[in-house]
Amino acid sequence: MGEAIRTRDIIDARPVFTQEQADALNARFEGVDTPTMLRALFRERTLGRVAVVSSFGTESAVLLHLVAQADRNVPVIFVDTLKMFPETLAYRETLIKAFGITHSEVVTPLADVIAAKDANGLRWSFDPDGCCEIRKVEPLARAKQGLDTWISGRKAFQSQTRQNLPRFEIEDGRLKLNPLGDWTKDDLEAYFAEYDLPRHPLEAQGYLSIGCEPCTSKVMPGEDPRAGRWRGWDKVECGIHTPLPGQADPDDPANMPVF
Repeated sequence: MGEAIRTRDIIDARPVFTQEQADALNARFEGVDTPTMLRALFRERTLGRVAVVSSFGTESAVLLHLVAQADRNVPVIFVDTLKMFPETLAYRETLIKAFGITHSEVVTPLADVIAAKDANGLRWSFDPDGCCEIRKVEPLARAKQGLDTWISGRKAFQSQTRQNLPRFEIEDGRLKLNPLGDWTKDDLEAYFAEYDLPRHPLEAQGYLSIGCEPCTSKVMPGEDPRAGRWRGWDKVECGIHTPLPGQADPDDPANMPVF
């Protein structure tokens, strides 16, 4: 359990899902409750080689519990950026044990990339997009090699960038499943209460959306739950859900900040 993924020499021969297939799945499961949908998908092996990607944040327990109830052998992938809160790492172990998850994986940034692009560990302070790219986006892309489908914990209510979120969508030929896309915050809270799920230890301190420690702050009363992510930056996503096309290379001297 928890063995880090460093490299994978895999010939990627996965089937390519089409938008038509995603549309058909959306139509088939429209109005079907999430537990029933997941049980059917796993029983019928509709998703091919599938894994859950989890941040083990404040709402992660709901999706992980739903998946484990349907099939606890579905792999769970965690991207450890090496900048995580210790409490998040401990929470991961808590949920894996509590839900009986049998296959958990950890993917980390490549050491040579970190040495070349973030040797002092401070890239987050002047280039959060670039930091996310090398610490989260690239490692997850590596972990998804060979997958046909990946399961995300995104919810439409979380931000404007996640509105009109379908359950099934296509991303680079893979099927992406958002089982909680239409869930509300009240739905999540009710599920936590019904199954007495463990809460993230930092949530009670005001951390309502938790990512890397340097880029996560407490949320003040009345603020959006994701206001504590990348505070002070015009940034709302880490990049694993929103590609960053045309991003300037901050390693180019012309793009370095002036202090």
